[in-house]
Amino acid sequence: MRTVHRFAMASDMITADMVDSAEYPFLAVKYNVTGVPHTVVNETGAVVGAVPDMEFAGEIIKALKKL
Repeated sequence: MRTVHRFAMASDMITADMVDSAEYPFLAVKYNVTGVPHTVVNETGAVVGAVPDMEFAGEIIKALKKL
């Protein structure tokens, strides 16, 4: 979540919310979360696991291209 929040602090065009899948199991099912970290990007992409910042940025760009 640190990476996601750093990106959100760096750009007004990015927002980040952190959700505990144990408290919101319906969201875990909706987004097929089976482990953490699991970052959903605009409901079109996902980053599973801890990845370096540059790889994370690449995944965000891929998800945005799907819009």
